[in-house]
Amino acid sequence: MNEPIKLVVGLGNPGREYEQTRHNAGFWFVDALARALGASFAKENKFFGEVAKAGSVWLVKPTTFMNRSGQAVGAVSKFYQIPPSQILVAHDEMDLPPGGLKMKIGGGAGSNGIKDIDQTLATRDYWRLRIGIGHPRDLALKLGLEGAAAKDRAEAVDYVLHRPDSQDQKAIDDAIARTLDVWPAIAKGDLEAAMLKLHTKPKQTN
Repeated sequence: MNEPIKLVVGLGNPGREYEQTRHNAGFWFVDALARALGASFAKENKFFGEVAKAGSVWLVKPTTFMNRSGQAVGAVSKFYQIPPSQILVAHDEMDLPPGGLKMKIGGGAGSNGIKDIDQTLATRDYWRLRIGIGHPRDLALKLGLEGAAAKDRAEAVDYVLHRPDSQDQKAIDDAIARTLDVWPAIAKGDLEAAMLKLHTKPKQTN
């Protein structure tokens, strides 16, 4: 058994123009978790974000934009004396297909938001929930693009700032629902059991 999770942070960008974009998958997760736990968010300037509490667990959505996510994580964890081992950060992941999930402690900094949290906490040893949003090159294949058009699409830096199509959105929503199903295990620190379920590909239903 690991330590129970006491702080869940979803990464994303504030503002209505970003609400439905792929980069906000972390926000989507904590919003869904808050609804499931009957918690509601309120803006807390001293914590650089929107904060909700469900039992002994704090939920946070930083309002500093992705690149400064560490400000909120550092402020909340320091104020409530929550060690990195009890923190779970949910964020979008291009290296996983839409709806793919990967939970682990530590790992590389694949985004500027994670890099900022690493620097703020002075460690990478906190839990991460990577929510797959797919890669622009996969979208190029889906659209049947070839040659220069496919290359341009694959190199699009604004991929994460666009909304997914309905098929990808459903896959992401289903992944979030699967994570909510294992939340009780995550909350009590049975993270191995949670990871086993999350990393097992769900059966296809006709």
